Amino acid sequence: MKNETGSRRTILGFDIGGTKTACVEGTAEGAILQRVELATCAAEPFARALPRMVKAAYLIRDEAARAGRAIAAVSVSIGGPLRIDEGFLIDPPHLPGWHNAPLKARLKEAFPGLPVCVEHDGNAGALAEFTFGVGKGRTDLRHLIFLTFGTGIGAGFIVNGQVLRGATDTAGEVGHWRLAEDGPLGFGKHGSWESFGSGAGLVELAAQMFPARWAAATPIRTLVDAMLADDAEALAVAAAAGKWMGRGLALLIDALNPQVIVFGSLGVALGERVLGPARAVIAEEALPQAAAACALVPSVLGRRIGDVASLMAVLADPAERAVLVGRPQQ
Repeated sequence: MKNETGSRRTILGFDIGGTKTACVEGTAEGAILQRVELATCAAEPFARALPRMVKAAYLIRDEAARAGRAIAAVSVSIGGPLRIDEGFLIDPPHLPGWHNAPLKARLKEAFPGLPVCVEHDGNAGALAEFTFGVGKGRTDLRHLIFLTFGTGIGAGFIVNGQVLRGATDTAGEVGHWRLAEDGPLGFGKHGSWESFGSGAGLVELAAQMFPARWAAATPIRTLVDAMLADDAEALAVAAAAGKWMGRGLALLIDALNPQVIVFGSLGVALGERVLGPARAVIAEEALPQAAAACALVPSVLGRRIGDVASLMAVLADPAERAVLVGRPQQ
């Protein structure tokens, strides 16, 4: 939609993860027009990290203007725990330099006059898949779970067609669940779901299973490449992670009875190397009728999931979406 000056309105989106940050320009239809990616440097203090991201965003904004488009809102997808409406990060384990970070306030200063909306990345991923991915064109889909499955692990819940945030915006922080009394360290506790079912967790698991080959400092890309090459030891790590993934999923399936669970990031890359072992555990542990009703699928949006999710904080806000598409809310 165009504004009064004739420029098409678009969204500036940030997908902020523990390893990388993408800054995109997107439309109300979920199309990505521009994209810049940079390293997050998770341990770097927020006050030093944010200006680099804003600088990249300014380049996108300026290029949009040259193309006759106007950024109408800023949208952020980022892992928690956080206070969503306030856009305040509390203590995200995958961003140790971003604890007690007033993200929304700083972005409003960087982009004066523009609305800024922030959403938990699990919720944003769930909304993206529900709207533009597996849920596109489906009128029967009402119950969906999205798992981030990246540097960390978190979930977004769509229940009865609505995103579930919870009383303190921490619904979906399933990475904190303890699945075992012992295991790798993740989300502040040994044996947590995040310690088994995240990028960092996969590396920790590999270091425990094959210490002569992999260390805790091994880049996740190295391990994933070995899995994709069907290396026997790497596949053993994937299978072990899949088993633990299945235990966590069985709990989610029993508790929320979803129609579909969608996997982002590593779920897209690894597919059945992890999901196959998970399915076997679910068949043993979940309620049969609930398991039968639930499909496990990699993100239909594929590698675009993070980019599209970065737009959803704005697109899921009725007032901001109405302004974006040029229909003032009644």
